[in-house]
Amino acid sequence: SCCIKCLGGVPYASLVATILCFSGVALFCGCGHVALTGTVTILETHFSKVTSDHAMLTDVIQLMQYVIYGIASFFFLYGIILLAEGFYTTSAVKELHSEFKTTICGRCISGMFVFLTYILGVAWLGVFGFSAVPVFLFYNMWSTCAAMKSPMVNFTNTDSICVDVRQYGIIPWNATPGKACGSTLGDICNTSEFYLSYHLYIVACAGAGATVIALIHFLMILSANWAYLKDASHMHAYQDIKMKEERELQDITSRSKECLNSYT
Repeated sequence: SCCIKCLGGVPYASLVATILCFSGVALFCGCGHVALTGTVTILETHFSKVTSDHAMLTDVIQLMQYVIYGIASFFFLYGIILLAEGFYTTSAVKELHSEFKTTICGRCISGMFVFLTYILGVAWLGVFGFSAVPVFLFYNMWSTCAAMKSPMVNFTNTDSICVDVRQYGIIPWNATPGKACGSTLGDICNTSEFYLSYHLYIVACAGAGATVIALIHFLMILSANWAYLKDASHMHAYQDIKMKEERELQDITSRSKECLNSYT
């Protein structure tokens, strides 16, 4: 019976959302960090051989990698806090901490988590859209290389097929060479850096999508918990009023009996 009671107090919805959130953030941060490093290597080796041409891009990528460290640390703590909030809102814990669950402070904290999770969910939607951009760029390069290798297509001059990364605004227009054509482009697609970075960007994008789903799940849970606390506070106030009325009724009854006994 003790084990059944403990299992009944586990917030399974919050637990699933926490695992999904941790998995999504871990995939996004880990794969995104390695993919950014591979992207810099590809640009420096094949598209921008002058350091000054991509110096700003290198600084931006390093800043994004530091931001990834902060995102991982923040969501590790935030996921644990939301999981703890889920534990304290279960019926089993409510029986032990009924006075705490019906305070105004508890309802305000739950409402704050709802608002913060909503803001984070909107922000991660932007992150999910932003993470799809490098997937699109790498897919264009991969599809171009696949078209050159396809036996169904007959190119008389493969050197005329190029991928110019300058048109995406990644590097300035004066960067040299700025583009890769023909066999050079095919060699880039065959490198381990390109293959690894392309697939890591896909996994990072999927991780961002999983994080969005986890935050939506958390938002539904927190909204239900806030409504639960609100109803519990109303029930607690009703029980207080009922107990006061019962005490007053008992006092009136006892005084009436005393008066009747003294009269008799």
